[in-house]
Amino acid sequence: MTTIDLTTDAPGSPAGAPAGASADAPVPGSALPGGRRLAQLDALESEGIHIVREVVAEFERPVLLFSGGKDSVVMLHLAVKAFAPGPVPFPVLHVDTGHNFPEVLAYRDATAERLGLRLEVASVQDYLDDGRLRERADGTRNPLQTQPLLDAISGHRFDAVFGGGRRDEEKARAKERVFSLRDEFGQWDPRNQRPELWNLYNGRHRPGEHVRVFPLSNWTELDVWRYVARERIELPGLYYAHEREVFDRDGMLLAVGPYSEPRTDAEAASLRTETVRYRTVGDMSCTGAVRSDAAGVEDVIAEVAATRITERGATRADDRISEAAMEDRKKEGYF
Repeated sequence: MTTIDLTTDAPGSPAGAPAGASADAPVPGSALPGGRRLAQLDALESEGIHIVREVVAEFERPVLLFSGGKDSVVMLHLAVKAFAPGPVPFPVLHVDTGHNFPEVLAYRDATAERLGLRLEVASVQDYLDDGRLRERADGTRNPLQTQPLLDAISGHRFDAVFGGGRRDEEKARAKERVFSLRDEFGQWDPRNQRPELWNLYNGRHRPGEHVRVFPLSNWTELDVWRYVARERIELPGLYYAHEREVFDRDGMLLAVGPYSEPRTDAEAASLRTETVRYRTVGDMSCTGAVRSDAAGVEDVIAEVAATRITERGATRADDRISEAAMEDRKKEGYF
């Protein structure tokens, strides 16, 4: 079947819905003249906006996890479009490890100010300072984000938490529903998931429980980059090719910085300056760069289209702790 792009609006505007359809519901192909379908990006956008509006209609205190990474940026863009010209009707939350890239933190703050968002920050460093958490032997703080996240959720009584997870990223995330129930301890039970037929989402939960919501579940990394190009979304500069001092560790290129220094003579001997970019941004101590000459969005799209390894599999040391590293963390309450 041929996919026909029916978009007639200017780039960046929501796709139009047929007469009589709900303004926030995804548009099925059968509802369009001749049974024609929306183009792929329009369908994904329509689904994402529908999910965001559904959450605001069903829940009392939603919040959006916003780190300044590309997936959270796209998710926030969908939220802005869902309620334009009005403001986004919920705050954003970032769990700051204290080891984040400075460029990403600056982007996070500038975006929150530009859009007039209430930014809540849960700090891992605060937990380390008062003894509620202890540093890990490997130096990475990504696994330490779970407790500050759960405390922020319970402290603000958030009942729905938007996350930017995608099913193509990692096998544990591939198991998860769009609406993912967390128990009163913030934990995820992969065996206790609800069916989601015909885009119907069950947000029911008991007091103390909450629901994680993933509007980008059906997107791929390539979809994200194609949408960034179409919508002309600005991202932190480290997603594009730049020169950086790096060294080799466990098959990854780690940037030299205050939180990631060579530990062995072999790592020190591998120090050099290379042209790299980041496919994902997280804790500096466990996020690797990739060699790349992709200086613009179209270059990145061509590069991602040719790759056969997901961004987390290629560049995240915290996912290499064990075969079930991500699933184990999600069961404990991680993103």
